[in-house]
Amino acid sequence: MSKQMIMKLHRKKQTFAIVVALIVGLIACQSTPENSTKLPGSSQSTEVALPGKGVKVRPGSGTSVAGQFVSEIIRIGLEKLGYEVEELKLLNITALFLALGNDEIDVAPTLEKLHTNFFEKAGGEKKLEVVGMFSSSDIIQGYSIDKKTADQYKVTNLVQLKDAKIAKLFDSDGDGKANLTGCNPGLACELIIDHHLKVYGLENTVKQDKGEMEVLKADIIARYQQGKPILYSNWNLDWLTSVLQTGADVVWLEVPFTSLPGEKGKEMTQKDTTVSGKNLGFAVDRARLVASRQFLSANPSAKRWFELVRVPFEDIITQEKLAREGQNRSKDIRRNAEEWVKNHQALVDGWLEEAQTAGKAAK
Repeated sequence: MSKQMIMKLHRKKQTFAIVVALIVGLIACQSTPENSTKLPGSSQSTEVALPGKGVKVRPGSGTSVAGQFVSEIIRIGLEKLGYEVEELKLLNITALFLALGNDEIDVAPTLEKLHTNFFEKAGGEKKLEVVGMFSSSDIIQGYSIDKKTADQYKVTNLVQLKDAKIAKLFDSDGDGKANLTGCNPGLACELIIDHHLKVYGLENTVKQDKGEMEVLKADIIARYQQGKPILYSNWNLDWLTSVLQTGADVVWLEVPFTSLPGEKGKEMTQKDTTVSGKNLGFAVDRARLVASRQFLSANPSAKRWFELVRVPFEDIITQEKLAREGQNRSKDIRRNAEEWVKNHQALVDGWLEEAQTAGKAAK
């Protein structure tokens, strides 16, 4: 073989080696595949399969800002676990539980006691499971009036509105009955208020004003600022509590005895509805998630994620204030949820890591 041919073969071998090296380098530099990720909160390069890959999740929520905000945080975590998460479906509480029971959505934020009758009608524990507690503080609901009127007329109990003279103080439409600002039609609180007016013998002197709650709350504030008496139902997980503060601006009214609608309501006692020695008429509640048992059984990582998420009351109320100021579109709430996750990244990463571990342990 000539010297010239040997040099040509040598050059070909060098070229081949360079090409192989380039290919290997490109493979090494590729980003993490879709079906794997680094453990959140870890600097280790160990890659683990995302537990939700190929699984669709259909989340739902009531129309309240609080429910939407928490649901978006839940969605973000599910996405990071690899699930294909559909857009949030917003429904009134009746339709929400109907969708859960009919396997049209997989998970939604609810209240454990306030929504118990809806839970039972949707199939109860055979189909659904209450899981997690997305906010740790007790949820308190009841009837409030302005402190000025309460002090002047010594009104401490809702049943005092049987007195037509007292009831007329809160008459805003001139029909002689007290206007009690209530809830959207179809919500659990609307049904409870109507039940209370009946069992406490108040139907002749008090009526519930029903409608869009944000509009109703705006009317409450306007009347208060005008120095007029106000009477309304409210809960502590609401931006209104930062405008009309309990003890300074308004006071809770007691009820004469505990009575709640439905079969589950009959099981409630005065102990269940009493806060700081006052019987407020509504069960002291907890913010929980309700999910399909079938979905939870098949997705241990998602279940563990649902169990771990906690959003402080203050952060939920802040989101409600932002919504009141104009950040009330779905994209606004989503953006604010992303910001919340970013501000609590180490905590969220810990939850995600534990959720991934739960998925691996179940295999």
